[in-house]
Amino acid sequence: MLKLLFIGDIVGRPGREIVMERVPRLRAELSLDFVIANAENVAAGAGITGKLAKSILESGVDAITLGDHVWDQRGWETEIVEMERVCRPANLPKSNPGWDHLIIEKRGFRVAVFTLLGRTYLNIKSDCPFLCADRMIEQLRGQADAIVVEMHAEATSEKIAMGWHLDGRVTAVLGTHTHVPTADACVLPKGTAFICDVGMTGPYLGVLGREVAPVVAKFIDGMPRRFEVAEGDVRLSGAVVTISPSMARAEKIELLVVRK
Repeated sequence: MLKLLFIGDIVGRPGREIVMERVPRLRAELSLDFVIANAENVAAGAGITGKLAKSILESGVDAITLGDHVWDQRGWETEIVEMERVCRPANLPKSNPGWDHLIIEKRGFRVAVFTLLGRTYLNIKSDCPFLCADRMIEQLRGQADAIVVEMHAEATSEKIAMGWHLDGRVTAVLGTHTHVPTADACVLPKGTAFICDVGMTGPYLGVLGREVAPVVAKFIDGMPRRFEVAEGDVRLSGAVVTISPSMARAEKIELLVVRK
């Protein structure tokens, strides 16, 4: 059996620090073959830079995925083309720079990963994630032994629908973006591991990784405020998928939460 850990949205310095501290130990303790992380919020809670991407990869992460905050940091659009282990969402316009998927290999087993942006409540231009998934699966046929799909979306219905749409065609459909780990991890009938959201890696003593007071105040009066990254109760949250190499199907999926 092979084990893959998918780490949920890394938020700011607290999220980066727990990843750098814990990933090397988790690889050994859990006998992990692959580690993939969504790192779209590592730069002060919004976006990513080349320097921060390199630091996460050096900590033992094999591949970095991104979401709707992909272009939040100035200059990243030129840096991303040099990052061979970082991919942007696959259903962004083709003119966007960067890889639309990655393939990582361990023990002769190749895992392809790509991210899909949901279109419900997300304010970013993207193609239909369902049609894009079909296209990517066809494109990757013969290039990889297993396919892991990150569904970066706001609506749980859209994520669940994607799980059923891809059941039996990919090894896992793993939800991100909402920063709250869900209790619905399961292996669907045709062998695809699924979870609505693997959770956030960062400070939980806040509102989705941000300080409480300004977020609450904006809900009350609607005035714009700066949302600083919170500090307390830092956790690494993700999902561990056990893969049968002979069938390339998921045998098990478990939510993993590690406190600092």
